[in-house]
Amino acid sequence: MPSNTNRRRSRSPELARALERMKWETAQEIGTPTHLVQGDYWGNVSSRDCGTLGGNMVRKMIEAAEASLIASMSAGVSRGFHEVVGAAAASHLHRPPGWHLDPSHDLKTGTTATTATTVPTVQPS
Repeated sequence: MPSNTNRRRSRSPELARALERMKWETAQEIGTPTHLVQGDYWGNVSSRDCGTLGGNMVRKMIEAAEASLIASMSAGVSRGFHEVVGAAAASHLHRPPGWHLDPSHDLKTGTTATTATTVPTVQPS
């Protein structure tokens, strides 16, 4: 028996259903003649139409993978940025003169409970 018989079988039923749903959605979007499909049998649809459908599905999967990669990379960069900048912002040495964080972590100026909206002016010495 050939060793490649299971290569095209999905190991996840959820993935198989998602790909089937994507196939039908993409077929509708690009105008594939789905009225020729009988159940799961696509043999009445031309190879050209099926190839176009498959190509569009691959394009969508690549776009989704790129978007996912960008989002995860962005989240990692953002997390690292907040670790470095957040630590610096928490330090009293890096706050503008006259500013402090109240218990709700709002940046305040002076001793009033109102939120600061302008940077305090520093008198030249």
